[in-house]
Amino acid sequence: MKLLPFDKLGAREANGIVDFGIFLPWISQNDGNRLWVKIIHEKDQFLQDIQPLQFELKHSIDSEYGDYWSIQININTQAKSISKSAWGEPGRYVYRYFLQNPNKGEIDWIIDPFAREFGVGKLSAFTLGYQPYEWSQPEKTWKTPNLKDIVLYELMIDEFGGNIDGTIEKLSYLADLGINCLEIMPLSNVALTVDWGFLPLGYFGIDERFGKRRDLQKLIDAAHQHNIAVIVDAVYGHTGDDFPYSYVYKKLGYRDNPFMGTFAKDYFGESTDYNRKFTQDFFYTVNYHWLDVYHVDGFRYDCVPNYWDGSTGVGYANLVFNTYKTVKEKREAGEYWQRFFNNDTINLIQCAEQLEGPKEILEQTYTNSTWQNETLGAAKSVAHGNRGDLANLGFKLGLDGYPTEITNNSDQIAKMALQYIENHDHSRFVCNFGAIARDNDLLQEGNRGLWYKVQPYLISIFTAKGIPMLWQGQEFGENYYLPEQGFGRVMLLRPVRWDYFYDAIGNSVITLVRKLIKLRKLRSQFTEGSHFFYNNHDRYHSKNVLLFSRQHANQFSLVALNFGDSDQSVPFWFPIAGDYQEELHSENNLIGVPSYSEYWLNIPKNYGRIWTVTTNT
Repeated sequence: MKLLPFDKLGAREANGIVDFGIFLPWISQNDGNRLWVKIIHEKDQFLQDIQPLQFELKHSIDSEYGDYWSIQININTQAKSISKSAWGEPGRYVYRYFLQNPNKGEIDWIIDPFAREFGVGKLSAFTLGYQPYEWSQPEKTWKTPNLKDIVLYELMIDEFGGNIDGTIEKLSYLADLGINCLEIMPLSNVALTVDWGFLPLGYFGIDERFGKRRDLQKLIDAAHQHNIAVIVDAVYGHTGDDFPYSYVYKKLGYRDNPFMGTFAKDYFGESTDYNRKFTQDFFYTVNYHWLDVYHVDGFRYDCVPNYWDGSTGVGYANLVFNTYKTVKEKREAGEYWQRFFNNDTINLIQCAEQLEGPKEILEQTYTNSTWQNETLGAAKSVAHGNRGDLANLGFKLGLDGYPTEITNNSDQIAKMALQYIENHDHSRFVCNFGAIARDNDLLQEGNRGLWYKVQPYLISIFTAKGIPMLWQGQEFGENYYLPEQGFGRVMLLRPVRWDYFYDAIGNSVITLVRKLIKLRKLRSQFTEGSHFFYNNHDRYHSKNVLLFSRQHANQFSLVALNFGDSDQSVPFWFPIAGDYQEELHSENNLIGVPSYSEYWLNIPKNYGRIWTVTTNT
């Protein structure tokens, strides 16, 4: 893979002069094609008597990527179309391309695939008088956290904070909670105003509904100042149908495409074809752009099966390898690139959503973390009363069979999977215990009155092996229902209800979450220790109880969880004699515990206990 010549692509403005450039392989002037750009000031775009100005691009051939169209426009010297127009004023201008083809006529509303900014819907944008963001001085010393230390928080900008400024205002809250890494749902341009963002049209900037380049840069800078890393959703296996490399060639009636096409699996959207070098280089350049311009700490790669063709393929594995290699080569670059280097580790976060083969993706690629729905699936089964799945949940909490480190080409890469019971794809976990009906199925909600049943599951993910992840508002009992399929999933805004933070339920949930995160940071056994699951049906699972231990050197903790509706007393044989502190409430401390002798433990219903040895005897 190689970087595209980005300095000749998209709209680039300097001193009132704007250069436009776009690759349109197989669309040549020799075949009678002509290409224009239509430009209008953002203030004028909804005024009926002010039309965009049009400029025809020139065609040439790029030795690497073929047909290239470009033009240079001096905004200051170009006459206005009407006196009241804002043309020539500083600010944002929106533009689009349109193509004249001798056989198909005019093809309008072509988005610039290399635009750095966007307007409403299918419009690209640039800013006249753009001032680059000035990063803060702490950005030069910020370090991306080690994988084992991450406590992850998934959010959608418009639902979490309302906008970027609102999200920045809540960074202090997230830092106080103990979060040190954000996973932000797709920021790239899409066609709709209310949308999850998984059908991108533009990849090199943030959608106008969130803001401009400098707004997101300010958010990431502020996050780093709060010691919070930021990874962004990367949707590279499919696009929206208005993505120009899909839209234009379909309109032209081409049977083949230089960018799109069947590659691996085609679950939804328009599939990207990684057999094309242009496609490979495009998404590699997208990664580099976000690392370089926005200072992100890594990526959460969406729907990896769409471009997974094996560990030595040209798709996903090739992209994460080249991204890692590029970062590795920046070791001596200093400045903001130093964030990834901590002694001998390279802390670039590359997280896969490969739910069909999460172990495989860690074992065979430069991916260092992965989503996995196995824990979630086992937890949901237990929540629905399937006691037989407690053993399955126990093994999943220990990430049984997952690698912890892999050596590839002499690169030692730590590996870890995420642990969660909620994410954007599913209803809130409390919905498994009961729902409150509304006049529309989309508006039903989980019964927050049953919040206490979620407690043992929360305890489990923060004490288990792996990276714990919260979905926005989960920490104070958010209870939205989400349909399993249909447009109701993505076209309904579900803003975090911050008022929940203040009610009795919210206070109880967040108190527990804060304790668990603090404990995880305090005790090394929870971030890097071994995990042992006590798999005994008669002794534990038959009573809705699950036990596992975490140990690192001489640090030992026993986690005892009760998923049932009645208190339980169960026997246990502690491997280390001594005094044990109960970490959640310090009310059930165990004094003088013998080693390898039967000791009875009391575990409250719908809750748990965490005992840590403090004095060895």
